[in-house]
Amino acid sequence: MRRRRFLVLLGIFAFMAVINAVAWGSEAFCNFYVRNVYPLWVNTYGRLTGIFPFSVGEIMMVVGLIVTAGAVVLGFIAVIFLITYKDSAIYREVRRFCAKYFTAYMWMLAGVFTVMTLNCFVPYHSSTLLERYGMLGRMSADDPLLGELLQKEYTLEELENLRDYVVIRTNELAEQVERDGEGNIVYPDNMEEIAIESMKNLSQYCKQLEGYYPMPKEFYFSSFFSQQQMKGYFFPFSMEVNYNNLMLHINRPATICHEYAHLKGFMFEEEANLIGFLACANSSDVVFQYSGYLSILNYINNEYYDAIGRNREIYDSHVKISPLVRKENVFLQEETWEKVEANAILDTEVVDKVSDKLSETSMVLNGVEDGILSYTRVVGLLLYYYDGSTEVQQTLADSGYLVHSQE
Repeated sequence: MRRRRFLVLLGIFAFMAVINAVAWGSEAFCNFYVRNVYPLWVNTYGRLTGIFPFSVGEIMMVVGLIVTAGAVVLGFIAVIFLITYKDSAIYREVRRFCAKYFTAYMWMLAGVFTVMTLNCFVPYHSSTLLERYGMLGRMSADDPLLGELLQKEYTLEELENLRDYVVIRTNELAEQVERDGEGNIVYPDNMEEIAIESMKNLSQYCKQLEGYYPMPKEFYFSSFFSQQQMKGYFFPFSMEVNYNNLMLHINRPATICHEYAHLKGFMFEEEANLIGFLACANSSDVVFQYSGYLSILNYINNEYYDAIGRNREIYDSHVKISPLVRKENVFLQEETWEKVEANAILDTEVVDKVSDKLSETSMVLNGVEDGILSYTRVVGLLLYYYDGSTEVQQTLADSGYLVHSQE
């Protein structure tokens, strides 16, 4: 019986290894999987974990860490007893307990490897968003001009125009959102429902975004995730979307929509950034629109600043980010940061570096060579999306910031 269990366990690891190998070698297999199989896990497992009001994924992470720590401790104990009490009855009892513990631990690892393969690793190797769905409303995937567009190299002037357009729209939306007597944004009570509606509205251009969406959940350990600069997270092993309840609330709509994009099988960060932005930007709710533009502002502004050699004179000659936007374009408010630091068990700098390293390693192992820098590739996707947009041209012409030298 024991040998049979071992062979079953070994078979699970071997089968998942084969699935991963096939995923790395066949885009067609991954596309078929994401289109026909992956939604089953969202609609079944995702519904199950969605029943609970708390984050099942966080609990699973804590349990996993405790069990792993136990395995390390038991390993040391087993070595000590082997050296000291090798032929004693107590050693045999310790050995028997360790054998059962490590067997259970290996089954847990097999489960994690299986779930991560099915819910994360395989979707990472499917075709890109643009290859499957085009420009999400601006150009379909089968448009003959799409291939030509994707080969285009954009000029500095085109980057300037897009950057100025995003800044203008963000500044406008900051003034349009409803505020109370103290100038604070009045948020809708049903932000979670609006996020789901916004994603479903975008599904008319992307069938992969159709179907069931579980309600997003707050992190219980938001302080710890704040130390990692983490606004939200998609837990592949629980099919949940979680968000940081300590961050400035204007970040919440875009964060939830970004994580929903991951839930629907778009694992690349730049694609989730674009989907989250478009879901919010096309929402009927002004708060969501503002959140969407804020979510891409830093990426495109920093990209432009680097492109001009960080020349302050050139930068200041273009449309400026308003003081109101600068005030609200933050992760945590200063007083919140102070509370996080005061209650922190581990040093924030250490936690942040470890988190970045783990994220970087995970992405590289899944074929994302530039790791966390891939977030910034949303700028390239935005240049594709807004290429030739009359809305951009008209907005900039009206404001007097349209750069014509690109012609």
